[in-house]
Amino acid sequence: MFKKIFGSSEPKKEEKILPWIPLTSTEQLSTIEDQSKTKTQLIFKHSTRCGISRMVMNQFVSGYDLDLNADLYYLDLLSYRDVSNETGHKFQVLHESPQLLVIKNGVVVAHASHGGINELNLEQLV
Repeated sequence: MFKKIFGSSEPKKEEKILPWIPLTSTEQLSTIEDQSKTKTQLIFKHSTRCGISRMVMNQFVSGYDLDLNADLYYLDLLSYRDVSNETGHKFQVLHESPQLLVIKNGVVVAHASHGGINELNLEQLV
């Protein structure tokens, strides 16, 4: 209660900003496939209306290693449903939300949904 009235002397926690690349067109999927031959590509599929998806994304952001040598794409599935559908088709992964795809050498080498996303050891997969 005193903190609300008088404020807190504790420094505010700095928000972690990930190097998201917006995935907004199906044409980008060919680029992702090509770039995966030299650098691991990650696609995080997120439903902006789902509380579970938001919780998983917050945990992902909190645990993400900014030094990871990978490109990190963000796909808003509600705004870009066609891109989400084509992602599943191109990389042969059944759609789930939230979902993380790890792409190397043109194919998905790992994927997970819901709580499984944060259980993936990205350092080993990259």
